[in-house]
Amino acid sequence: MNVNQDAPAVATGEIEIQADPEVVWDVLADIEGWPSWNPDVKEATLTGGLKEGSIFRWKAGPGTITSTLEKVERPREIGWRGKTMGISAVHVYKLEPHAQGTKVHTEESFDGLIVRLLRGPMRKSLQKTIEEGLAHLKREAEVRASRSG
Repeated sequence: MNVNQDAPAVATGEIEIQADPEVVWDVLADIEGWPSWNPDVKEATLTGGLKEGSIFRWKAGPGTITSTLEKVERPREIGWRGKTMGISAVHVYKLEPHAQGTKVHTEESFDGLIVRLLRGPMRKSLQKTIEEGLAHLKREAEVRASRSG
């Protein structure tokens, strides 16, 4: 699965996490658990289980986002499309075994009228969100890995 590279706002990030891909996957794939480790997510509810086509609603920032899982490939890739306040988003996480753990690559694209009008600020905000999300993911996955290891 790929994000929309032609969208007015696209952000990417990569981080190395000292935890096995399965541990990182378990953190990412527990959508309803996101608020416990990512302070940017206030609530999350998954309907239909963790499979392609399932819908989840989550609150991050000012709006509630309705997303549909499009790629669920344990422990390699998870991705979804979502909409909120006139913004269409696509987000993908790709995990690969690396040295002492996992390399996580993530990308997200935003499209819509407001994004086209506020292209610069939206790019900057999206990039910041990606980087902070990866830092939160790293912290949580490494804590879990140290507990089980």
